Amino acid sequence: MDNPLLYLSISVLFIPIISFLILIFFGKRLPRRGDWLATGLLFLNLIISIIILIGLTNSGVYSISFEWFNLGASPLFGELRFSAGFIVDELSAIMLVVVNIISSFVHLFSIKYMEGDKKYHRYFAFLGLFTFSMLGIVLTNNLLIMYVFWELVGVSSYLLIGFWYEKKAPYEAAKKAFIVNRVGDVGFFLGILIIFTTLHTFNFSEIFAGVEAGRLSGGLLTAAGVLLFCGAVGKSAQFPLHVWLPDAMEGPTPVSALIHAATMVAAGVYMVARKFVMFSPDALTVITYIGAITAFIAASIAITQNDIKKVLAYSTISQLGYMIMALGIGAYTYAMFHLVTHAFFKACLFLAAGSIIIGMHHKQDVGDMGGLRKKMPITYYTFLISTLSICGVPFTSGFLSKDSILSASLAFANINGGFHYIIPVVAFGVAALTAFYMFRLLIKTFYGEPRNKEAYDHCKESPFVMTAPLVGLAILSFFAFYTPNPFNAESGWLVKMLEAPEMILAGTSGAVYKILPKVEFLEAVHHAHYTAMFLSLLCAGIGILAAYLFYHWKKVNVKKLTETFNPIYKFSLNKWYFDELYDKTIISGTFLLTRVSNWFDKYIVDGLVNGSGSFTQFSSKVSGKFDNFFVDGLVNLTGGIVAFFGLIFRKIQTGRIQTYIAFLIFGILILFFIFRDML
Repeated sequence: MDNPLLYLSISVLFIPIISFLILIFFGKRLPRRGDWLATGLLFLNLIISIIILIGLTNSGVYSISFEWFNLGASPLFGELRFSAGFIVDELSAIMLVVVNIISSFVHLFSIKYMEGDKKYHRYFAFLGLFTFSMLGIVLTNNLLIMYVFWELVGVSSYLLIGFWYEKKAPYEAAKKAFIVNRVGDVGFFLGILIIFTTLHTFNFSEIFAGVEAGRLSGGLLTAAGVLLFCGAVGKSAQFPLHVWLPDAMEGPTPVSALIHAATMVAAGVYMVARKFVMFSPDALTVITYIGAITAFIAASIAITQNDIKKVLAYSTISQLGYMIMALGIGAYTYAMFHLVTHAFFKACLFLAAGSIIIGMHHKQDVGDMGGLRKKMPITYYTFLISTLSICGVPFTSGFLSKDSILSASLAFANINGGFHYIIPVVAFGVAALTAFYMFRLLIKTFYGEPRNKEAYDHCKESPFVMTAPLVGLAILSFFAFYTPNPFNAESGWLVKMLEAPEMILAGTSGAVYKILPKVEFLEAVHHAHYTAMFLSLLCAGIGILAAYLFYHWKKVNVKKLTETFNPIYKFSLNKWYFDELYDKTIISGTFLLTRVSNWFDKYIVDGLVNGSGSFTQFSSKVSGKFDNFFVDGLVNLTGGIVAFFGLIFRKIQTGRIQTYIAFLIFGILILFFIFRDML
């Protein structure tokens, strides 16, 4: 390990866990309960991450591995040596910066947001644990170690979502998030087992080499890819495991910004990107359509939600669907580009929502808001900038990344034709829905007359430690940080750093759609760029215009419209009834299985055991009676007879010679009288 970037990356990994350990054990004794220490360490981490990113632009890829443990020889796998290690490349370096920007800004924002909480130091400790876990996923070069950190992310998110466990809703939400993620993680683990049993390694480079050599191919490669993707379905809240994320809003709002913007939910996208070269065309088909379905379902639900955090939660699910869909169609670079831009504008939206909630005395329903732009100008303008970015309005970062994905979706359909045109149709449709529900949220929150006059009168702008992160994240939502060309991301540094790798796809067959070489695919995207840009702007414009017509200019009677289309409105408002469906099927089925298992255990298993015990007890009683009355009776009878004769013969057996002579003479006389007739 002769490169300083590796040393720096290891320090970036361990600084947050140092923060966790100090605060969890000594936080109560530190001034201000250690918030300054945790925040300072995370900003230090951010600085180091930026240094790594800058240093890597003129360097190569750095990796180090060492033996973790050795289980010795195995008849199936030979020598079982398990290694661990780190990798610093363009992908991990960019993710380091993104994770640390969001985490450090969340730390700063939380100083005021969580002020006065009785578990204040524990909250900052959990933030450190979560950041450590996420950075471990980013930096490892080993599939098994990634899984370890993957589960640590699950544990730390459970602690943060259920931070206010004294209330029922947070701990129920934390439990739901933890269990749903475990469902996906089972698939992830099975995928790891397929890879290990086939290739006998967990190291990424060795896995890719094995796939390239054809040692893992065909249906088994597809199965491994789909199972690995199951982990992303859980972590990145993809259909059908998306149900945990909206409920996770029960955690503190800064946690929502941390978990649901750039870190936990991005872990699944990052994992798919890290293993991108090994996914077969059939696995990519699954990934594409799961992403598209997720994007549409979440967007269709967001248009009717009234809780400000729930709208943003479904927005996050929808945008994650965009990223997953982009990876599936082969647009690796654009998926990761959107992950970065989304991280900043979505974190800004969540933190702005936290600012609004504090200002409105913890009211989250937009029905209680209205007119807040006059009371909270900084929050309003940062929220507006982020909203423009997520809607794909020009001169924002979101326009660049969404336009790139939409171009790729159109190119994908042009290449494959037929049914695959559903992908760009969904992508552009979701773009219109996104613009609609985000401006609906903006208008109902900041425009019009206040609907809760008392809360409005007491509302005021948040303090500097809360607005500063908003301003910083809003600035990062402009195009200039990524490219000098506001209408094309290709010339920007980020897209160049995130250059897509050549796919291996060794030994794959039965592809549902064509996978073009990278150069040809990029050319197809380039040809679709301007068409996609026009359609993207048209969709965004329609969505924004509809929001103004419905909620600002009041040209459409929304109440009457919802009554007219009440079944559709209720279907969206009730989130497609996924929770009810899962409750009636999976959850009820699980409880039914537990009841059946309990009955089987009680009456069959325990019945056999108890029956065996009862039979043994009965047979022992019978045996006891037989032993007491028959066996012991015979023994006692024999003993009695012997004793009786013993008593008789004891009188005879005196031991005196005179007595024996007398008995002898007496016996002779008796015999004489008996046999005298015979003589």
